[in-house]
Amino acid sequence: MSEETIQLDLNESGVAVDLPLPANNRDGVQGVPYRPVEFRDDDLPTALERAAAWLRQTQEWLGEPVDVIAVHLDYDDTHGNPYYDLKLLCNDEDLAGVPKVMREHEGAATGQ
Repeated sequence: MSEETIQLDLNESGVAVDLPLPANNRDGVQGVPYRPVEFRDDDLPTALERAAAWLRQTQEWLGEPVDVIAVHLDYDDTHGNPYYDLKLLCNDEDLAGVPKVMREHEGAATGQ
């Protein structure tokens, strides 16, 4: 039995360097363990639409559905901050691109 090491191209926070990032500067991928991907806005439908757009784009990039562990909705009534705080709690390996790299590696090993 041989163990083969696969190199992942990750940034300093441990996600794939080519992971699509949320487009709005209020949104972002947060830290471990569950990797919350945050969408903040004063308008909940707008935050949900941005979350859905990011999820679609990321699933296309990953080549399979993103494992979303939970969806968390909170609010921030601090003056000057967006009111709604929507978080998709995503699988670390999906955000690091592990399924994508595994498929690419398997394809290269089989010559496809």
